[in-house]
Amino acid sequence: MASKIKRRVGIVGYGHLGQYLSKCVQESDDLELAFVWNRTINLVKQDFPPEIVLENLEQFSARHADLIVEVAHPSITIQYGESFLEHADYMVGSPTALADQRVEDRLRKCCSGHGVYVPAGAFWGGEDIRRMADRGTLKGLCVTMRKHPDSLKLEGSLQEKKKTVKNEPVVLYDGSVRGLCPMAPNNVNTMAAAAIAAHNLGFDGVTGRLVADPSLLEYHVVEVDVTGPTSSEGQVFTVHTERSNPATVGAVTGQQTYSSFYCSLRDAQGRGSGIHLV
Repeated sequence: MASKIKRRVGIVGYGHLGQYLSKCVQESDDLELAFVWNRTINLVKQDFPPEIVLENLEQFSARHADLIVEVAHPSITIQYGESFLEHADYMVGSPTALADQRVEDRLRKCCSGHGVYVPAGAFWGGEDIRRMADRGTLKGLCVTMRKHPDSLKLEGSLQEKKKTVKNEPVVLYDGSVRGLCPMAPNNVNTMAAAAIAAHNLGFDGVTGRLVADPSLLEYHVVEVDVTGPTSSEGQVFTVHTERSNPATVGAVTGQQTYSSFYCSLRDAQGRGSGIHLV
């Protein structure tokens, strides 16, 4: 009996999440590692044989991956996203890169034959929100993320504002997700996923609120507020969810998000061209 052909997965980035995904792929019966790349390649060399280690990301196509998974930095999508899509499906683990309209447009234009997949991560209720967007009944969406200040890796004015946080929670940002993503590229991927799901609102229409809360020593908290249609009697459809994800102080990614990413990796196939939330 012929052995089943395994789907080949390339991992770009070997931090905590990349290490977790690589281990899951190795333990899977229907997946195998095509390559693992990291800026600090010695970390990869310690854990994998030479046929798995990819020292030069420019040479990714020689490893014949069916799916390439980025869990490194938004700059990877900006620099390599189009090239990846010429050869494989592509899962964007740092979808804050798509807040740049030019990047999103380029990926949509070149993904004929392969799909761009955005993992839901810590975003709860994404499929229901996407369906509302499809029907045009989604009227508003606000995602609030609360994290300990030490878990926030910020840039520009937000980094300066974070320095003012003492003992009380501080709202660092309250506005469009598009405006927030460049200032918190590692922390608000959940909001970027929300903007993909809520495609009728997009990055400009979805509101993001980022809160630095020194009291959050064991959790990241994500609140999702959905506004739907108004009935003929003037009643407004609303949904509020709150997700508390165990996370140590300083951690960028909550513990339960790891398993969510792996589920997304497994689902990232077969949907054709376009950008898909998984």
